[in-house]
Amino acid sequence: MQPTQKLYEEDAFLQNFSAKVLGCEPRDKGFAVVLDRTAFYPEGGGQPCDTGLLGGVRVTEVHREGETILHLTGGPLQPGQTVEGQLDWARRLDHMEQHTGEHILSGTLHRLFGAENVGFHIGQPAVRMDIDRPLTAQQLEQAEAEANAVVRANRPVHCWYPPAEELSSLPYRSKKALDEPVRLVDAGGADLCACCGTHLATTGQVGLIKILSAQNYKGGVRLAAAFGQRAITAVAEAWRDLNETGTLLSAPQGGLAPAAQRLLGAEASLKQRLAALQNDLAAAWAQAAQPGQVTVLHCDGVDGDGLRRLCLAVSEKTGALCAVMAPGGQGLAYAMAGPGDLRPLCRAMNTALGGRGGGKPGLCQGSLPAGSYEAAKKFLTKDGTCQ
Repeated sequence: MQPTQKLYEEDAFLQNFSAKVLGCEPRDKGFAVVLDRTAFYPEGGGQPCDTGLLGGVRVTEVHREGETILHLTGGPLQPGQTVEGQLDWARRLDHMEQHTGEHILSGTLHRLFGAENVGFHIGQPAVRMDIDRPLTAQQLEQAEAEANAVVRANRPVHCWYPPAEELSSLPYRSKKALDEPVRLVDAGGADLCACCGTHLATTGQVGLIKILSAQNYKGGVRLAAAFGQRAITAVAEAWRDLNETGTLLSAPQGGLAPAAQRLLGAEASLKQRLAALQNDLAAAWAQAAQPGQVTVLHCDGVDGDGLRRLCLAVSEKTGALCAVMAPGGQGLAYAMAGPGDLRPLCRAMNTALGGRGGGKPGLCQGSLPAGSYEAAKKFLTKDGTCQ
């Protein structure tokens, strides 16, 4: 099959084109169509493929086989006919924003810190970038600021196939050695990289670069980043969350962290007070408990740790089974403590009452459906003895 003319390399902004159908074969997911030329970008280099319409038929996937581009379509096209192609332009423009922005950020990280981008993928909702060395929050903040300065400078983005003698003298980035003709992308002077993807015409068309998150990954750092409209949307959503959080905390912009810290401190203090009160309650119940008597109690407002302390305190005093229940879990949370292995009893109660949970021989915890307290009490006690 003859090589496909790559219109997307000649004009990345071409949205509609005409082409001759050279071949059409049935495939598992539709039909593989080969054209003499195409503006549809095939998946590769971390960039997803284009989609759209070809002769009125939906194009769902585009792949490259050697120098031939295969279009997977939802219906057949007649070889020899001329068809009109139409790209899903919103998808293509998004990919160009992400890819061009990634070049600017990767090149900036390389220039500032010698960092190499060893993995790149345009996913949803963010672009994944794997950097080969750890970077601090301050370094990432500096790189983001300098990359956005390149965006504001609105410099040209140039893509071309340099001749061999020129290529050998250029300090371009590449993840692997390339034997075939090398296509370079100069992202406004911020990056010079071997790349087969589609890109914007100027750095200013990226609009905005935003690093969304960073995590340690294989000795380096994995970034989630957004560019162009994705970055604008991410910032708008974050700003909305900040405003809503500020309203809830009665804190102005810039005062959310101190307000959250105060809230966490108040929560920690309340937890300490609750633990002290639950300890007092456990001591009082243990004092009133009768030795050898199975005890089943209901106590509102007790958390999981409180349930454990209460049932252990009473069981230690009585030397018998104690179960304490409170609203929680799937309706009613419980903890039970006592001598022997309680796990068979726990499983039996869960089976009988539709609960779930487990634990170790002397202590089990779980939850039952709401309204199960009386049924659980009846199950666990019978004339003061374990059922």
